[in-house]
Amino acid sequence: QVHLVESGGGLVQAGGSLRLSCAASGRSFSRYAMGWFRQAPGKEREFVAAMSWSGGSTYYADSVKGRFTISRDNAKNTVYLQMNSLKPEDTAVYYCATDWVAYGSGWPPSQYDYWGQGTQVTVSS
Repeated sequence: QVHLVESGGGLVQAGGSLRLSCAASGRSFSRYAMGWFRQAPGKEREFVAAMSWSGGSTYYADSVKGRFTISRDNAKNTVYLQMNSLKPEDTAVYYCATDWVAYGSGWPPSQYDYWGQGTQVTVSS
């Protein structure tokens, strides 16, 4: 059973930074691509960032490119999302996700099958 737990959300002023963490358990973390998604009130969930199993490939939504960075620490079974220059439109519940296929590239976003419970990020103007 794959288990994902996000942390690191909170309230921050526009222009500030936050780092989200997602701790994974239940299988060999290093073999699987990881991704971050978000859902704002009244909106559909959207892709934010993803990283391949090897860490060699990363993908970002245009809205966060240049501001957010995804990374992983296989020794800690954890994936991170460093968020800089935050904007009020980044306010959302952020979810960590992974797919069921080992050695995947992390793309496309539709392949993710396992989800965490989410962590709230609120950016004030």
